[in-house]
Amino acid sequence: MDKRARIIELLRAVANKDITPEPDESLFESGLLDSFALPEMVTALEQAFSVQVPDSDLNPRKFDSLARIEEYLTSRGK
Repeated sequence: MDKRARIIELLRAVANKDITPEPDESLFESGLLDSFALPEMVTALEQAFSVQVPDSDLNPRKFDSLARIEEYLTSRGK
């Protein structure tokens, strides 16, 4: 499974919706994520990709779309 497919799988679990958002679609504006779901999504990403996300990175802008999540994981070496 590639990185994007894994992220979509995690997003579906956190949002509890069977969705496939566009790469640049805002996950917050679409209602798939909110400030309460963000920590859950970040925890899922940490576990799935073996990364540590510092509290200073818990910014919705960094996790606003599939493309941004992929960019973030790439910047963390994953």
